[in-house]
Amino acid sequence: MSALLRKIPDSIPQDIRKIRIENSHLTELPRGSFANISALEYLWLNFNNITVMHMKSLEYLPALKELRLQGNKLSSVPWTAFQDTPALKILDLKHNRLDVLPEHALRYLSNLTYLDLSSNQLTVISRDVFYSWPIYQRSQRAAGQGEAISNVVLALHDNPWICDCRLRGFVQFIKSVGPPIILMNSYLTCSSPKFRAGKFFHEVELNSCMKPQTSALDTNLTVPVGLNITLSCFVQASPAPAVWWTYALKLLRAFNVSTQPISEETVRSDLVIPAVRPADAGNYTCTAANFLGNASVAIMLHVGTPPAFATQPGWAAAAPVEPGSHVEVRIAKQTVYGITLEWFAAAAVAEPGEIWYTLLVGRYDTAQKDAIYIGPGVNTYSVTDLLPATKYEVCVAVRNQAPRKGQCVVFVTGSDVSQMEQREKLIHIVVIVCAMVLAVPAGMYACTAEARPGCLARCPAAWPRRRRADKPPGAGSKESTLDSLPGGSQDGLCRPDVGRGARRPPAREEPERPGKTRLPHRNSADLY
Repeated sequence: MSALLRKIPDSIPQDIRKIRIENSHLTELPRGSFANISALEYLWLNFNNITVMHMKSLEYLPALKELRLQGNKLSSVPWTAFQDTPALKILDLKHNRLDVLPEHALRYLSNLTYLDLSSNQLTVISRDVFYSWPIYQRSQRAAGQGEAISNVVLALHDNPWICDCRLRGFVQFIKSVGPPIILMNSYLTCSSPKFRAGKFFHEVELNSCMKPQTSALDTNLTVPVGLNITLSCFVQASPAPAVWWTYALKLLRAFNVSTQPISEETVRSDLVIPAVRPADAGNYTCTAANFLGNASVAIMLHVGTPPAFATQPGWAAAAPVEPGSHVEVRIAKQTVYGITLEWFAAAAVAEPGEIWYTLLVGRYDTAQKDAIYIGPGVNTYSVTDLLPATKYEVCVAVRNQAPRKGQCVVFVTGSDVSQMEQREKLIHIVVIVCAMVLAVPAGMYACTAEARPGCLARCPAAWPRRRRADKPPGAGSKESTLDSLPGGSQDGLCRPDVGRGARRPPAREEPERPGKTRLPHRNSADLY
């Protein structure tokens, strides 16, 4: 007990009849684990970490009567391994992780008197598992001949049973089972589907399985632009099918699809398309599938356009105007090529998150404007790729109503893009100058930080005195280049020839702030 073992010890005496190894961290039962203990009758390996059991792990144990593997981590059992244990009477597998019981599972357990499969992960079992069990077959023959056979205790409770058509045969078996097979707990309960969760087996009636059949109330729809549209399909199937929607051979996003059961064998699947646009038109396919097959239904969606709006000189309402249907419009951002609009609908219109808008965009002097339909929840839009030096008008209206006063914006696009390009070049030059200044020695920083008189006094100490003969030939051209840069750089303050008879360049007009130049004032409209 509670020993740190990784495998079955090799030093077990050959005449041992009972082994109990519990809480000892065993992880597997390899082939021939008990090959030298052929007299073994009782094997208890409860509460270990056994996850793997070799199909020949019980080899050479013909006398084994009791095998307990409670509280391990077995997700499957090699049922053919019990061919080597013909005398087995007690098999305890509770509190494991078994999720499948194959049809031949009990075929080699012909002498059992106790089988415990409770507290596992079994969801669906075929009744043929028990119909092929030698004990059940023997009991059926004995019932007809009046013979008496030993009782068998069977434990199947505390498993997450899925009570649909796949469990129909097993439920019928549980309802009809009787001595010599005795259920330890006859009140087996359903875990799913939801409408059967918690019900006992004897309370449910399960139907036969059925391949999906799909249908739709309307397979050809025409809707106006901007509405929220819901496409619905109905699926009749058992067990419950998986349902998905496709459009143009692409799987649609799951968060736009909801599937709800409306009866035991019928589900409804809805696809929501918010603020439908002309680009949303086409075939939408609803597909359902279960293990028996699949079926689908296609819905054709046509998107119509609202009546055209009349524009300059007068607006004609295309629909009755709702009280308070007013939209406040403003320009949030303006660029060389267009603008970004932002609008806010009056609260009296409706819920702001449920109404859609119409944007009318066009040249100011044209009567016909392009209509752009904006869905609910959106209150900004960018108008780009406009012609330069052109007067435009943009209006925002609620639904398909005519815009009112204050719901239109008139603007003119820029005519000189080169000014913007020059401004960008100027920024690049300033960045280069800053990089050059950062490379100047600390002495020059101290020099240029003072006024002109102070600079002349500190320059000889901060900057090594050069010999006139060592002056590079290109120095003069370099200084003239720096002087030609925009801004008051004061690069002529500390030249080596100042103070030795050299001619100073003519003084320039001092800026208001040292180190910066005053840019000529330009109207912001000129930038566009």
